[in-house]
Amino acid sequence: MTQNKVGQQYGAVRHSINLDSLNAYLSSKVPAIKTPVSVKQFSFGQSNPTYILFAADSRKYVLRKKPPGSLLSSTAHAVEREYRILKALFEYTKGLPEDSRDRIPVPEVFCLCEEKEIVGTAFYVMEFIDGRIFEDYRFLQIADKEERRRCWMSAIDTLAALHRVNPAKIGLGDYGKPNGFYTRQMKSLGKVSSIQAEVKDDKTGEKVGALPRGIEFLEWFSRNMPADETGIVHGDYKIDNLIFHPTQPRVIGILDWELSTLGHPLSDLANLLQPYSTPCTIPERINDPSIWEESRRSGSLLLSLGNLTPDQSPVPVESDLIQRYCQGTNRKYPIERWTAAKAWAWFRLAVIAQGIAARNAKGQASSEQAKVYGSKFPMCAQNCFVVIEGDERGAKAKL
Repeated sequence: MTQNKVGQQYGAVRHSINLDSLNAYLSSKVPAIKTPVSVKQFSFGQSNPTYILFAADSRKYVLRKKPPGSLLSSTAHAVEREYRILKALFEYTKGLPEDSRDRIPVPEVFCLCEEKEIVGTAFYVMEFIDGRIFEDYRFLQIADKEERRRCWMSAIDTLAALHRVNPAKIGLGDYGKPNGFYTRQMKSLGKVSSIQAEVKDDKTGEKVGALPRGIEFLEWFSRNMPADETGIVHGDYKIDNLIFHPTQPRVIGILDWELSTLGHPLSDLANLLQPYSTPCTIPERINDPSIWEESRRSGSLLLSLGNLTPDQSPVPVESDLIQRYCQGTNRKYPIERWTAAKAWAWFRLAVIAQGIAARNAKGQASSEQAKVYGSKFPMCAQNCFVVIEGDERGAKAKL
């Protein structure tokens, strides 16, 4: 694999594994993989350490494992769940033609090993899908605007295909609770946020602090949340968790399933379209490739695409993407209670950023980037109301 391609860069192993033990296991348990294998580690983007395996017959595979050491949560880094859903979805769609609208592009999985003594923690091995991973959801590495449009539409079509799957029919009827997704999320994230708010800085003694207007938002959301639905949700469906074909504008793989469960489909759609939920403040520069790195250096968690005209936007506007999703899922457009789904995505991101701030306070996340990202949780919380108030103004303007 060339190293100048978009995404999938790898390099030296940062979390070491016992290569002799791994090769012995693969040789005994997974004869399809020709040993010995050599190992490199993917460079970024994984909460679970993720490696590329180079087999003796020149084929490539991916090994994904839990991090070393004690984990803060028994449900975090759940590679076992990832393995289960990948296996179920692969078996469900493997016989379908490549161009089938029902095909869900996931890699084939070969084994799940829960014996910690092999590489230190539980792991699974899956097929390596060679393609492009785009961090920048403007797709500006692609010169043709129509091709960028087709990349976004493929991401939408792939999500719609996932949401059309009946979990019970593929053995995932017990993959999560059958109802009440947003109600449970309110309770769990509210509790987590309260705990994080009380964490004190080891040096200054100051508390991390609560989410601005957090209680107010939860009260608003409890009155306005989308009507209950349940289906398979990815949990973190976004452009940089997708693999695109090396030369064609279509999704050929979906990554990072550790947050997957049974839940409300709109949570996935809102996560994917979160860049569109707040107004773009620099429309005159939105087609400038350099502002992506600038925004990351300044700690911006999202480069907004909202309120752009079709001529201004480098990619499709939000309404076109939502209509495409509604067509693919037989859902009425405009989506009822869509504002609440969008606002919830910001509340969730606020809790995540607050968690980074809490780890910073305890000295558990020392990088400068982590410090900047952790400081953004008040802004994320305020964006809940940016979404709500912006949609309210838009609705009044149409009257």
